[in-house]
Amino acid sequence: MTMPRRLAPDDPSLADVLSLIRRSFAYMEGRIDPPSSVRHLTLAALREQCRRGEVWAAGTPPAACVFLTPRPDCLYLGKLAVDAPHRGTGLARQLVEAAAVRARSLGLPMLRLQTRVELTENHAAFARMGFRRTGETAHPGFGRPTSVIMERPVPFTPAG
Repeated sequence: MTMPRRLAPDDPSLADVLSLIRRSFAYMEGRIDPPSSVRHLTLAALREQCRRGEVWAAGTPPAACVFLTPRPDCLYLGKLAVDAPHRGTGLARQLVEAAAVRARSLGLPMLRLQTRVELTENHAAFARMGFRRTGETAHPGFGRPTSVIMERPVPFTPAG
């Protein structure tokens, strides 16, 4: 297995990450409402995520990626994507475990993510990785939940 690595804003593989995310999220088109924000994701936005948060990737070229954004009470995971030929190989779990290590190093007690209500297979996959459903949110203009919030505690291990 390839060790995940943190990408810098000038990393040439960011273009590959953008393509990976677009390919990986394409199946949602027509399944989720409102449509995914991935349609508006740009290379400049990825560079900004590298500056304001973190972008992690596994593989060369990247076969999987995740965005990490520290918040006061958690490390937020976004845009977790695994290229189709690599699904089922443990890359998503590897990135989630890397996120847990990062959260611990940042002193954050929780991993949090959101997944669309319609994507029940994602809810199940995240549950297998230790996440539990803790709430719902609605996109602006929607009178029904459009996303599920899932969280996973990050146990702190005593030093020494």
